[in-house]
Amino acid sequence: MGMDLAAQPFNPLDRGRYRRKVQRCLDTLARMLTDGSFSFPRKSIGLEVELNLVDSELRPSMSNTAVLEALDDPSFTAELGQHNLELNVPPRLLAGDSALHLEDDLRAYLAAADAKAADTGSSLAMIGILPTLRQEHFDQKWLTNKARYAVLNDQILAARGERTELCMEGAALPGRQPERLRSYAESILPEAACTSVQLHLQVAPEEFAPHWNAAQCLAGVQIALGANSPFLLGKALWYETRIPLFLQATDTRPEELKNQGVRPRVWFGERWVTSIFDLFEENVRYFPGLLPETDLEDPIETLDAGQAPKLTELRMHNGTIWRWNRPVYDVVDGLPHLRVENRVLPAGPTVLDMVANAAFFYGAQRALAEAERPVWSQMSFQAAEENLYAGARRGFDAQLYWPGIGWIPPDELALRVLLPLAHDGLRRSGVSDEAREKYLGVIERRCLARRTGASWQRDFVLRAQERGDDREAALSRMLSRYLELSAAGTPVHTWSLTD
Repeated sequence: MGMDLAAQPFNPLDRGRYRRKVQRCLDTLARMLTDGSFSFPRKSIGLEVELNLVDSELRPSMSNTAVLEALDDPSFTAELGQHNLELNVPPRLLAGDSALHLEDDLRAYLAAADAKAADTGSSLAMIGILPTLRQEHFDQKWLTNKARYAVLNDQILAARGERTELCMEGAALPGRQPERLRSYAESILPEAACTSVQLHLQVAPEEFAPHWNAAQCLAGVQIALGANSPFLLGKALWYETRIPLFLQATDTRPEELKNQGVRPRVWFGERWVTSIFDLFEENVRYFPGLLPETDLEDPIETLDAGQAPKLTELRMHNGTIWRWNRPVYDVVDGLPHLRVENRVLPAGPTVLDMVANAAFFYGAQRALAEAERPVWSQMSFQAAEENLYAGARRGFDAQLYWPGIGWIPPDELALRVLLPLAHDGLRRSGVSDEAREKYLGVIERRCLARRTGASWQRDFVLRAQERGDDREAALSRMLSRYLELSAAGTPVHTWSLTD
């Protein structure tokens, strides 16, 4: 989705041409996988962080264009909403002290961005959903001024044929009744409320399926341990409200198609896979093109000429299907490669917490992917999907299914099973003992404290309301304190509720 588009509308001929071109790209990918066309010199990782901009009153600051111009750094790009930025950290090896350097680099990037944002009267907020968002911020005028966002907005709304409906019931605050949200938007900008951390792992073709399956198994516990999105439009909802919000904001299905079982474009999937081809083939078979623009490349002719095809249409199509673990085909310096892109986690609360989340994921993923008896051979795909939604809705209070154990809280699952696996996986990846102990120690202490960004936000707001604040004032007070603690950098499990 980083590619820009022409602004003119698409016509039926464009759609037919696009469908044929996507199929030709898929045929080319199949041949590349058969012929061993992929480069894999070493296992590297990458990380993207989506960010919010807020003004002096902690409301969304629609200033990303000005901040990007001031930054003049290609590592930062625009996102869907004018109050969003995205940071793309350069890829690196996982081994050695790489995670320690990643933490330092992230701090440096964010400090530079915050300084430039301050010059425009804004500051950065690294949080899953900005709690001061209001209905007015979903007006279409706040889309970032790029053709691809306007076209994507129009195509999704046209496919659905009706307004975006946001409808969800939350996990009750202690001593309170569950809160419900029912709201509408005339654009897809509710998607811009969802700011995430995306973790990339480059893998060899034969390693993709076990790594993707392992990532699917981990999704529920990842969310429960990293939740940071409990409030939307003033309501206390899921611990990780990004999960239902993203689904509803980009849903192309009217109610009738949902009832028929048509698949959503924000999708966990429906089966374990044996090849990356399975996922791209599902994308082509199940989902119509939203952005049917084609280029002049014939991918098979390019491959026959000894070059790496761009597969532009297949990649664009893949970018409009938001799997929580997405397959990625890319070409860098003329060499094609494959990646697993993990999209489960929210941004924040701190740089240290995000790097710890990444270390936990990469370590546990490798250990599960290389296990003699894969965990996905012992559990249904539906169980993994149910874990995702349970972890997102309930956080540490969820009950997750795990083979050989049954139902277990996510903190206990991490402490008993997954943290030892993550230590083993990072050792096998050559990660230094210092980095491994530092970051997995953060996850261990977070589990022992049972405190995530989401639980801290909920507890702080509840306390503020008990002292007499209304919900709006409590959310503003909470966000102010959150930003102070986030900037200080101490991990969220150490945060107190005093302000």
